[in-house]
Formats: sequence, structure tokens, C-alpha cells
Amino acid sequence: MGNLLLAVIYVAFVSLGLPDAVLGSAWPVMYRQFDVPVSYAGIVSMIISAGTIVSSLMSDRLTLKLGAGRITAISVAMTAVSLGGFSFSSQFWMLCLWAIPYGLGAGGVDAALNNYVALHYASRHMSWLHCMWGVGATAGPYIMGFALTGGFGWNNGYRWIAVLQIALTALIVLSLPLWRSRVGGRSDDEGGDVESEAGRTPDRKPLGILGVLAIPGAKSILIMFFCYCGLELTAGLWAASYMVLDRGVDADRAAAWASLFYLGITAGRAVSGFLTMRFDDPTMIRIGQALIAAGIVVSALPVGGTMTPLIGLIVIGLGCAPTYPCMIHSTPTYFGADRSQAVIGMQMATAYLGSLSAPPLFGLIANHVSIGLFPVYLGVILVLMVAMHENLRRVHARRTAKR
Repeated sequence: MGNLLLAVIYVAFVSLGLPDAVLGSAWPVMYRQFDVPVSYAGIVSMIISAGTIVSSLMSDRLTLKLGAGRITAISVAMTAVSLGGFSFSSQFWMLCLWAIPYGLGAGGVDAALNNYVALHYASRHMSWLHCMWGVGATAGPYIMGFALTGGFGWNNGYRWIAVLQIALTALIVLSLPLWRSRVGGRSDDEGGDVESEAGRTPDRKPLGILGVLAIPGAKSILIMFFCYCGLELTAGLWAASYMVLDRGVDADRAAAWASLFYLGITAGRAVSGFLTMRFDDPTMIRIGQALIAAGIVVSALPVGGTMTPLIGLIVIGLGCAPTYPCMIHSTPTYFGADRSQAVIGMQMATAYLGSLSAPPLFGLIANHVSIGLFPVYLGVILVLMVAMHENLRRVHARRTAKR
């Protein structure tokens, strides 16, 4: 039964990645139809991100009341309805309206599913599940591209993805008995004991933001998530511009090369799933951080011509691959199963804050100082992330020694 539920969760991660990159691929057509500036895509994106942050912060309270399975079903249903609303929108304000439930649904399912997998499955599954998310995020623009090139219009592209999300919602609803029957947690070879019944502990009150911040080590792991997502999104957004403006790479080639960063993350997560069978989460995080550091150094080297930043970018992507999933999976070990949902909800919220703030900040640096500081900027974020991880390990070691 556990394997059947795991298969459902794998399908869920593929489908959840489908809409994430669709707005960017459809916007060149959409903004002309809505007669708005091209920059207005940022407004929709910020509304979605704000909704995601709010629902992530509420995930602990909601999961205690409803359980991870129901939260996942409700959240996916919200994203399906929102995507359907996108497809019928004829005015820009309609997109903004439908972006609200989309963001709320995306944040809810992100926090609930990540916590559930961290509690009940081995680290390899966390890596492979996030790899499946990458497959979905890659497939979404292809679906939209097929709709646009086939003359079906962006509306139908969104409609098709909404239908897939509706099918996923039905699948999750049918699987709810499996979520309730998944009592007990990861077996001993999967990382320790965890709580029972879909991550629900009804006798506990929600921790809230201040309650999470009061936990020793919580601030460190939250800063880690802020740094990781800030680094990943900055690299993904600005790598092509860095290669063109500072390293002299042709614009068309740089755009194609930049996509290899995400290919490195997706392929790397497929490989890191196997590596987690031998190495624990902290070791995998350190391996990832070392690869990111190596990639940053390579991308900054003045030798090697135009291939050097490309190689560095791919290595950075490979380093990102194990870092994020293993950070999530290690949360119950550091903070206990009864508090992991609250902590992971906060992690998702701070991750989105990092995604929202770090790339624009580098944009200001590139505009007013030099885009050549791209490797330096990534390096500063990485140093802070490494310092927070090592501090978290020290806090955990001291707490374990007192027991």
C-alpha cells in the first residue's frame, strides 16, 4: 500500500511542476492580447508568490486539522480551478484575481507533500520526487508551446494543464484511504522514527511563526532555505546575461546554454537519489555545496574562453541537485516529527522570500556596479548558507549530547 501511495505522490510531483514555467512561455503572446506592458508578468508572479508564502505559513495549522492527504487534494483542486480561470480570462485583472488561489494552492501542497515525504520515506525518494517536479516543469512549456504553434492559443494551453490537474485531484481523492493507512514513519534504514497518520498529531497546538523561531537551530535552517532559493533563482535568471555582457558569449547561444543549468539540477537529482543510499543528508548537502563552490569558481575563471562559464553553470546546477531535497528531508531529524510540518511551512515561506528578493537585488548591482560580480554575489550567498548549515549541525550535536 505504501508503494501505491508513493506512486501517487510521484505523479503529483510531475503534475505540480507542469504549471510553474507556463506563464513565462505564454506571456509573449498574452501581454499583447491584454494590452499591458511586458513587465506586468512580474505582478502576476508576485501575487502567486505572496499566496504561496501565506499558505506555507498556515500549513501547520491546516495539516493538524485536515491531514496531509486532504490538504494536498484541496490545494491541487485550487490550482486546477485557478488554471481554468486563467484560460477564460479576458482582462489582466482577471489573471491577478485567479493568481490568488493559485498561489495559495501551490504553497499548501508544496509544504504538505514535502513534509509527508520527509516523514515517511527515505531520502532517495525526496531527491527523485523533486527530479519528477523538474520533469513536469520542463514539460509544461512544451504543452503551451504545442498549443501556440498549433494555433490553439494560450487559453487552450492553460485549459489542457487544468484538465491534468483535475485528473490529479481525482487521483488524490481516491487515494485518501492510503494516506490514512500509512501509519508509522520511515523504517530504521530510512532515517529514524517519525510520527503516525499522515503527519497529524491532534493533541498538539500549532506552533506559529514565533514558536518555530524559538526552536534552537530553526533560524539557521530558515536562512539556509532563503539562501538556497536566492542562489538558484539568481543563477537561473542572470546566467545568460552574465555570459553575454561579461564573457562575450553570443546571445542565442547563451540562452540555450542557460537552460542546461536546470537540466543539471534535474539530472543531478536523479543521480543523487542513488547517492543518498550511501551518504546521509548532511553529507549530501555538503557535497552539493562543494559542487556549487567549484562551479562558481570555474564560472569566474578568466581562462577557457566562452566554455568556462558554461561548465561552471552546469556544475552549479549539479550542486543544487542534492542540496534542496536533502535540506527538506533532514528537517524531521533536526526538529522532531511533531514540529516538522511547522518548520517546513516556514522553510517554504523563507524560500520564496529568497526567490523574490535575491534576483532583483543582483539586478540592481548589475545595473549600477557591474554584472561581472555575478560569481561574487553567488559566492557570498553560498558562504552564508554553508555557515548556517554548520551552525545547525553544531546545535543539533549539542542537543543530542544532552539527551
